[in-house]
Amino acid sequence: MYPGLRDHRRWVLPEVLAFQAGVQPDRTYAAMVDGDTLTYGAAAADAARVAGFLSDLGIGPRDRVAALLPNGLDFVRLWLGAGRLGATLVPLNIDLKGAFLEHQLRDSAARLVVVDTTLLDGVAAIAPAISGLERIVVAGSAGADGHIGFERWRAAAAHDGPLPSSRDIACIMYTSGTTGPSKGVLMPHAHCYLFGLGTIDSQNLTPQDRLYVSTPLFHANGLFMQLYATLIAGASAVVRPRFSAGSWLADVRGFLVTSTNLLGAMTAFIFAQPASAADADHRLRVIQTAPNDPAHEAVWHRRFGVAEVLSGYGMTEVNIPIYGMIGRARPGTSGRVYERYFQVEVRDPETDDPVPAGQVGEIMVRPKVPFGFMAGYNGVPEKTLEAWRNFWFHTGDAGVMDHDGYFAFIDRMKDCIRRRGENISSFEVESALLRLDGVKEVAAFAVPADTPAGEDEVMLAVVPHPGATLTAEAVARFADGVLPRFARPRYVEILDELPKTPTEKVRKEALRRRAVTASTWDRERMGPRHSPGSPSADARTASRTPA
Repeated sequence: MYPGLRDHRRWVLPEVLAFQAGVQPDRTYAAMVDGDTLTYGAAAADAARVAGFLSDLGIGPRDRVAALLPNGLDFVRLWLGAGRLGATLVPLNIDLKGAFLEHQLRDSAARLVVVDTTLLDGVAAIAPAISGLERIVVAGSAGADGHIGFERWRAAAAHDGPLPSSRDIACIMYTSGTTGPSKGVLMPHAHCYLFGLGTIDSQNLTPQDRLYVSTPLFHANGLFMQLYATLIAGASAVVRPRFSAGSWLADVRGFLVTSTNLLGAMTAFIFAQPASAADADHRLRVIQTAPNDPAHEAVWHRRFGVAEVLSGYGMTEVNIPIYGMIGRARPGTSGRVYERYFQVEVRDPETDDPVPAGQVGEIMVRPKVPFGFMAGYNGVPEKTLEAWRNFWFHTGDAGVMDHDGYFAFIDRMKDCIRRRGENISSFEVESALLRLDGVKEVAAFAVPADTPAGEDEVMLAVVPHPGATLTAEAVARFADGVLPRFARPRYVEILDELPKTPTEKVRKEALRRRAVTASTWDRERMGPRHSPGSPSADARTASRTPA
């Protein structure tokens, strides 16, 4: 275990890596399911050469380096190498395309992007419009279309410059906007570290644990709560390029996994696999899942023999201030406050006054340790100030705390959508759809998924221009071409008008109440939902706890 575990001044990625490489250089740190392996010693040596490679390309401390890479050892090396250099990593969702991708590359002011060869065309198409983007580096090939190959890091001299500090910005991750584009969250080194430390404290991780990482490394759950927790604990991790319900149990069993995290509908997909008498034949001792539905927890215990099922609540901005703890989990809740490092209260969203236990209000958070929280939103200080009203970070989430101090997430108060672990900006979805000929107005909003714990599905309400011929199928086809896969709508409805306030603001709460009707086009049915037995909006519920 890292000796600087509780010293926030030492919560710095390359310092943690240097310690582990010094005490156990030959131990496996991260292994891909296909067999590629990175030991602690190799991870530190590779990180120094990646840092040297970036430096040779003109990248220095505090410069932004974007990554458009799938889960893999190239991602791990770039993360560790950027940290060794003191540069800021900007991990981007590999499903981003078009205007979504262009916005995040431009907003982050990334000088260089490392992109997997399979994703190069999408970056090359928009790169000329991004003046600050100086270079494209291609991973997975020796160089394509004249671009430098990421493999050249192997020939670079090791960087031996000074380490960054715990207050330096290690990472920028993007979170969904509601009335504007996605915002970049400025994440200091200490903030990133604390995600991993929380997992260690929640799950009682030790160097003997083996973590299974199947959530994306471009999100905090996979990268920080799991891969960074592995590093801090001196444990080992097994990484799958993309989650597969059909491979999940075989991986857990075959790699002797002891801990893993799941999000959203991943649990339901695993449960849908055929049951077997060998379902409990594994070494998995703890699962951290959000949400933690009581019925799901019973299945984990009964069918799979998992001793501990935990949950948590958090955001990219605020870390994970609420955790379930080993021996103290309560199904249906997110857990209790991680009191060593955070304050959390449920307060009235209008007055900011605390509300009594048992009463629903807005979840508000503030940190107890320096730089263990976001440093702000990139380039939009007014949004940072708005979120930090009265010295509490306003999460925009409704929740309740019971008399024993356990918190339960109720719903999002903000107008954003969460689908299968991804936060989706309704603003960006609407902006993309308004480019379709014949569309006068469009509103994107969340409706509950009919998969248990599936969080949200995306629904569009579209108003055509007078005289325009517009079908739901045409809207969906256009959406598939301009939206990331995770943001594509399941439901589309053509309306004569959208419900609005006297000031002409769209009343999305009215659309959510109306939800899916008999005339709504449903992607899964490829037609209206008018067949007998289809579930009504009122019949579909989802228990959701972000993590």
